[in-house]
Amino acid sequence: MPMPALRRNRFERRRAETRQALVRAARQILAESGGAGASIHAIAERADVGLGSFYNHFTGKPDLFDAAVADALEEYAQAVDERLHGVGDPAERLAGGVRLSARMAESYPEIMQILCHSQLGRICAGDGLAPRAKRDVEEGMAAGRFAVVDPVIALTVLNGSLLALLELWCNQPEADSDQAAGTMAEMILHMLGLSPDEARDLARRPLPAAA
Repeated sequence: MPMPALRRNRFERRRAETRQALVRAARQILAESGGAGASIHAIAERADVGLGSFYNHFTGKPDLFDAAVADALEEYAQAVDERLHGVGDPAERLAGGVRLSARMAESYPEIMQILCHSQLGRICAGDGLAPRAKRDVEEGMAAGRFAVVDPVIALTVLNGSLLALLELWCNQPEADSDQAAGTMAEMILHMLGLSPDEARDLARRPLPAAA
């Protein structure tokens, strides 16, 4: 007999809540230590779920940690999207994304610690900022803002720049990451085809205020 709709909805909601509790616990552990020494039992205990519930959602720790990093990256990207909401120029949006990334350490320290303890190359994966960067490059090309011969190389350079900002924060937290991000944004825009003066202006323009 099929499960009644109300019961099915309650069951699916509880499943989603259990999964998210595991992801939150994994994010905390990744931020604290990188997760290498954490057992599945310890993760389930921190999430306050039964050990059997873990395997209803994940095949093992690598699967869970992948989901936790993807969750952190998506939160990271949505925070940038919210600040840049209403910015129509893909060049300004791209520069703003690079600059805002340098400020994530203060607003989202857990996410920064996760990225530093994880493989930093995950920032270039299909989650989080990578698809947004691809969108901005493609829209800039379509609008004639960017004179890009090879968009794949352009994205590779952009992704490498974001990795460099993370490396700077992880290894030299005392460095002026705001200044580094502004300089990096200016260089990227110039590389994409903007004049030196326009690239400098966009890279120094006041960022939209937080909502």
